[in-house]
Amino acid sequence: MKRAIFPGSFDPLTIGHLDVIERSIDLFDEIIISVLNNPDKNPMFSPEERCEMIEKVLTEVDSKECNLIVDSFQGLLVEYAKDKEANAIIRGIRAVSDYEYERRMALMNKRLAPNIETVFLMAAEEYSYVSSRLLKQVFTLGGKVEGLVPRVIEEKMTERVFKN
Repeated sequence: MKRAIFPGSFDPLTIGHLDVIERSIDLFDEIIISVLNNPDKNPMFSPEERCEMIEKVLTEVDSKECNLIVDSFQGLLVEYAKDKEANAIIRGIRAVSDYEYERRMALMNKRLAPNIETVFLMAAEEYSYVSSRLLKQVFTLGGKVEGLVPRVIEEKMTERVFKN
């Protein structure tokens, strides 16, 4: 079985993330969307909330023969990938700056776990500028993020930021 880990903070999950998931479906038998618990990133949502929202979004994705699983983790990614018996790590690349960082990470991961490949997918052009951090900044300042996050995510962001 070809099993991949798609790790990230997903705070929040963006249309760009969803695009990478949908394009990965044809490449793998199983994809584990793994929410990183990193409190240093000043998260808007808890890992549990992010997992719940991602699961809701994935109900609308045609996963074909690919099994989509949502999980969370903390610690070293390659150790988590080994525990899950993954063959690959999926990483989305938006810009050259992403590539430089991701390349270093992939090389270190390869050293730590030679049997796990890193697969880079270029962001679709229309999402190449979208990041969770940027969306949170724009949203909390009153900007519109419609079409950049799934509707259920936008609703949860509105509840969190404007109704509390």
